[in-house]
Amino acid sequence: MIGVCLGLAGVIWAQLPVGAFSLAWEHSVEKVRWEEDYQVRGRELYLAEARVQGSGAGMEMPAGARLDRGFWHYRPQLILPLLRLGRTPEAGDYQLCQAAGCRPMSDWLGAPDAALPVVEVWGCDVGLDERL
Repeated sequence: MIGVCLGLAGVIWAQLPVGAFSLAWEHSVEKVRWEEDYQVRGRELYLAEARVQGSGAGMEMPAGARLDRGFWHYRPQLILPLLRLGRTPEAGDYQLCQAAGCRPMSDWLGAPDAALPVVEVWGCDVGLDERL
């Protein structure tokens, strides 16, 4: 079954059986919500759409972005082999969202920890040993 793996350097910490998900977080300085919608395509992730609730320093919206109900919407349409996310106590946690709602990444990985400030997300076959 297709899904996503959470871990680092190919070592799996958690597996989620999802074909699509959204990643959401609050910008640590500007305090605005960001959301990105991904589709799992084999071992790659396809970033289909992104939304940002406002703008600020270093948060310029790309050409073609449209404002709708307080969020700037745009379509990066990128294919990524993995996501590498900074995850520290100071910055807060990410949320993984599906149709049923959003849950903090800490539900699967524990609270953000300064001693391990990075997590990677990639497409994988859930239930199989994906360790490199």
